[in-house]
Amino acid sequence: MSDEIISPCISICKTDPVTGFCYGCARTNEEKKLWKEEKTSNEWKKENLKIIINRMKGWQLETFKDSYEHKKKEGISLFKKKLLENH
Repeated sequence: MSDEIISPCISICKTDPVTGFCYGCARTNEEKKLWKEEKTSNEWKKENLKIIINRMKGWQLETFKDSYEHKKKEGISLFKKKLLENH
C-alpha cells in the first residue's frame, strides 16, 4: 500500500492570468512543479492541498471536490473521464 498523496490535478489545466492560480486545482505554476519533484514531502503535499482548497470558492470548490474524490477512487478525474468517453 502506497502512502503517495494523489496530485490535485483534475485535468483542467488553464491558469487565471489575474491570480496565477489554475482554474482546475488552484495551484500556482511553482506549486505544480513542487508536486512533480520526488524530494517533495508528503507533509508539504498535505499542507498544499489545504491551501489550495482554501483558495477555491463556489463552483470551483464543488467541481474540484467531486473530481478529486473520483480521481482518488478510480485513478482518473471526472473531467478526463468525460473527455475520454467523448472520443
